[in-house]
Amino acid sequence: MNIGIIGMGAMGSAIARNLVAAGHRVYAWSRSGREIEGIINVNAPEEALLGDVAITLLSDDAAIQQVIIDGDLLAGANPNLVHIISSTISVSFSQQLALVHQQAGISYVAAPVLGRPDVAARGELNVLAAGLPDALDRVRPVLDVISKRVWEMGEKQTAAHAAKIACNMMITMAIEAMAEAVVLTESNGLDRAQFFDLILNTLFGGRSYQVYSRNIMAEVYEPGFKASLGLKDLGLAREAAATLSAKLPMLAAVNEQMARAVHADGGDKDWSIIADYTIRSANRR
Repeated sequence: MNIGIIGMGAMGSAIARNLVAAGHRVYAWSRSGREIEGIINVNAPEEALLGDVAITLLSDDAAIQQVIIDGDLLAGANPNLVHIISSTISVSFSQQLALVHQQAGISYVAAPVLGRPDVAARGELNVLAAGLPDALDRVRPVLDVISKRVWEMGEKQTAAHAAKIACNMMITMAIEAMAEAVVLTESNGLDRAQFFDLILNTLFGGRSYQVYSRNIMAEVYEPGFKASLGLKDLGLAREAAATLSAKLPMLAAVNEQMARAVHADGGDKDWSIIADYTIRSANRR
């Protein structure tokens, strides 16, 4: 297929390389003008919408609004295009995008992903895909290349973006839960490595616990997924909850703690820096 990519950060670049390796022709646009061997750079984002499929991986609602909607890119897109939005965006903006695509007569698939750039490089992302069945069928060969599994979330695109926001919310809660458990156990003489050996082999053996317990044990919080972006995603969860008039007390608490960690110069660290902030704050008392 001829595939356009809008947004060539670490995730977009990894996805693009895998699509080229699978034999697809990839046309990429990014604000940085980043060049990668085997990928055809285009001078304007609208050129990435002229093929069979386009994948947008811009950072947030505002970036997609500015590039796609304010630029009226869909008006000049290939009428047979399927446009995949893989960015983590708000539920309300996903709903707006569904309307804009419908008005333009362009198929829209929501496909946010679970996984960091190293997972994307291995083609092992989990893709949360939602859209009309025909559109999903047409992009399935593309999604299969970049993923370990495609999880179909139904026809309503907002469902996929709500699922991604909920997943990120739960990861943050898991990190904070481990930090608070360390405060209790370490203060009573139990080494955190011993405690994590216990929980990983009994109650909590999932990937998030495995990955982020390593960070907490080593006290190494170098960027994987920046805390500032984690705080942004918690904000998306709070926004979604507010539209439902739903009270989510755990979300409110972890959002407040993540904000503190970010404002304490942790914004560019991995989002597991929230654990370091919690542990150090407790130990200072």
